[in-house]
Amino acid sequence: MTVTERELPVLLTGEPPVSSFRRWLAPATFLLFGLIDILVLGYFAHSGDAVFAFSQPFAKVTVPNLSLPGAVTCYVCGGVSIAIAVARAFLPFGKTPRRVAMAVVVFLLIIALLCWADAGLSTAFNIVNLLQGTLAGSIPIMLGALTGVICSRSGVINVAIEGQLLAGAFTAAMVASVTGNIYLGLISGALTGALVGALLAVFAIGYRVDQVVLGVVINTLILGLTGYLYDDLMVPNANTWNSPNTFGAWKIPLLGDIPILGPVFFDSTIFLYLTYVALAAVQVGLFSTRWGLRTRAIGEHPVAADTVGIKVIAMRYRNVIAAGIIAGIGGSYFTVGSVGAFGKDMSSGEGYIALAAMIFGRYSPFGAVAAALLFGFTSQLQSILSTINVPIQSNLLLMTPYIVTIIVLAGLVGKVRGPRAEGIPYVKSLCRTSRGARTATLSTLAWPTPRCATLTQLVPGLATPGYAAPALAVADLGSVLAVATAGSALAGG
Repeated sequence: MTVTERELPVLLTGEPPVSSFRRWLAPATFLLFGLIDILVLGYFAHSGDAVFAFSQPFAKVTVPNLSLPGAVTCYVCGGVSIAIAVARAFLPFGKTPRRVAMAVVVFLLIIALLCWADAGLSTAFNIVNLLQGTLAGSIPIMLGALTGVICSRSGVINVAIEGQLLAGAFTAAMVASVTGNIYLGLISGALTGALVGALLAVFAIGYRVDQVVLGVVINTLILGLTGYLYDDLMVPNANTWNSPNTFGAWKIPLLGDIPILGPVFFDSTIFLYLTYVALAAVQVGLFSTRWGLRTRAIGEHPVAADTVGIKVIAMRYRNVIAAGIIAGIGGSYFTVGSVGAFGKDMSSGEGYIALAAMIFGRYSPFGAVAAALLFGFTSQLQSILSTINVPIQSNLLLMTPYIVTIIVLAGLVGKVRGPRAEGIPYVKSLCRTSRGARTATLSTLAWPTPRCATLTQLVPGLATPGYAAPALAVADLGSVLAVATAGSALAGG
């Protein structure tokens, strides 16, 4: 007696057809940016030059300032953007040229915006301060995005990054204030992030709760809990519970004196250097180690991974909890790395922005960090523009990072395919063969759950339309493992 398996969909190797809306979205966006450069920024720019400084005061090595005519530069940037829009609309562009075109148009818009803001002013616009603030302000988003990459690659959607950042910030401030040791504050913040990760793992993996809803609930819980403790504990006793010291900048000898790059990358707090380590560890770990291969396997095809001996559930637990440490470090930055005190909801949605950066970066560590830097740049840019009194309301400037998030996710990302088993709980089920013997089989909620496992479920790459494999008894389990290993190799797994 056999169990007929539902016919699996055939995967096409070619690129999916692009809708007319998607085809014209990028050229229309480039055209819009070009018109903004010309009709808004160029037309309303003040007379005079925009001066850009590339050195900080008292720097050992200085770089001459750059002076550009404000209005003319805006017109040139707009013209180039329109030309790219026309080329993008009527010429074939590959994947890399499309991304380069997008980067160039966005860069030209930023140059035009800076020229419009600084034209005619007596003070120079310091580019080093902008880049330095961008990198420092992006630390929580970068670490949160790396947390999301690890969890998603493991098959778990982590919407609770916001809660992990907030809990890490609260605990770091409290422990550093009580003990007077900022390193203990940093460690406690990291452990708190891991604790929130453990809470997420228990309900998402163990109890198979909807992971998106669970993440929102955890964020709401931590927001309310930290808000209550802040009002009831920290406000009345601020000197005892909410007055931590902060880490100072560590300048790396020689490297910190490099013009432009030195102050940006090699003259910062320990949190930036920890971010470098985390990025390198996640990138190398995911794509160059056995742990990374197994992590990607349990996120793409947990049934096949379990078939060859990988403990899917245990590994998901470990990865989600370990990723929480990274998010906890990012949360600690808010209090012992930057502000020096905890405030209600001080993460300000950066956990959700980190989740968007992960998607924009296509679930890769370097891509997620690059997207996080984009969001951090917009935040730092609005902060600087508000100090030079540009004719834009401050509330509109504060909306800039969130508007960029919406625009990126709505139009510029395109179709992003996450890990196939992301958000799908993995279970081991028991079924009965035709002879009545109980047989351990493997299944996930992604497939229609049959009474017994079939060969095409256990061996990837052997599924053919219309083929029904016989049910497998427990006596054949050793043969299944051997065939599964061979099938994985044949399928390129």
